[in-house]
Amino acid sequence: MARTIRPPCMAAKKKPMLRAMTQRERIVVALSGGVDSATCAGLLVEAGHEVVGISMRLYNAKGTASASGGRCCGPRDLEDARVVCAHLGIPFFVANYEDEFRRTVIDNFVATYQRGETPNPCVRCNEQVKFLPLLHRARALGATALATGHYAQLDGQPGQRRLRRGVDARKDQSYFLFGMPRSALDFVQFPLGGMTKDEVRAHARRLLLPVSEKPESQEICFVPDGDYAGFVQRQGAATTSGGDLVDESGRVLGRHDGVHHYTIGQRRGIGIGLGSPQYVVAIDALTRRVRIGPKQSLYSARARVADVRWLGESPGEIVRCGVQIRYRRAAQLATLQRTSESTVEVQFDEPELAVTPGQAAVFYDGDRVLGGGFIAEAGNLQPSGSATTEPSHAGLSAI
Repeated sequence: MARTIRPPCMAAKKKPMLRAMTQRERIVVALSGGVDSATCAGLLVEAGHEVVGISMRLYNAKGTASASGGRCCGPRDLEDARVVCAHLGIPFFVANYEDEFRRTVIDNFVATYQRGETPNPCVRCNEQVKFLPLLHRARALGATALATGHYAQLDGQPGQRRLRRGVDARKDQSYFLFGMPRSALDFVQFPLGGMTKDEVRAHARRLLLPVSEKPESQEICFVPDGDYAGFVQRQGAATTSGGDLVDESGRVLGRHDGVHHYTIGQRRGIGIGLGSPQYVVAIDALTRRVRIGPKQSLYSARARVADVRWLGESPGEIVRCGVQIRYRRAAQLATLQRTSESTVEVQFDEPELAVTPGQAAVFYDGDRVLGGGFIAEAGNLQPSGSATTEPSHAGLSAI
């Protein structure tokens, strides 16, 4: 029997998600060095809690643009976090997670590009680094909660917590959090989820935080120059050799320098001029063929999503819900059919543009996150026409 899910929608405005203080709690705050996590810490201190700041050293940024700051958890950002903690009068620690970050995020990033897919490292980082290790560390410090600066909300009673979209539609980061452990929902706090970015900035200024005017990072933290293909090559990837650019009939149009240079939906930088707009519509890493075609060929009526996990009870075999396939892309109504414990087939009500293997597909009941997984493959369909958008390689999130 199909389960009916409310259509996709944005979150209703709520008050700041600060837990009512019946007693002073020890709360660990994950600090990235940015204004969001700093404001999170400042508000909790203001509420009277015993706050401990922890930042993560995730990668060696020596000699890169990250060393000058403005990147999540870069060297300058660690110093900014230290200054914030000194300003608030709270203890500050730096935890070294370089090995975990390399193994679970960077290695996965490179391997995904080698497969001809487009990774989303921020999802992996939130799942594997920002929550699992920090949850253990927070509990070891005797904390009652781990707080982060994510724009997301939680509601429900202990044991039945539900993850929801943040109030600010421009900043909502629930998309990145579907992979967090279900058991973490009772332990984490998102104090900024009920605020807009402008309100957070206003709090930062009121609290006189040293980072109140710090700009947001705009690129993947460990690839600050935005050159993803160059980064993959510098990692010594073995399958970055070139291949053929072909049209939809298989006719060879030219050569490329490696599949890691391309993502589904890409229009710029293809290197082929056919007199009409052409897009990357398929990538075959085994044959090293990159297929290009018109915009109509980018639409998919279905997708297979693997590595699926649920934040609540597993639903029935068939579920109606909203499916969001990219950060900042609206969720679209679809029908999910479970084909195994960790795989679902998605049938979109309307063909979706640039469904990209490697990206996260997150399932929503209204503004509630049901779960999600990673797109493994997509089926193409030519629709009557729709607006096009330029796909991005990955969204960014900050703690």
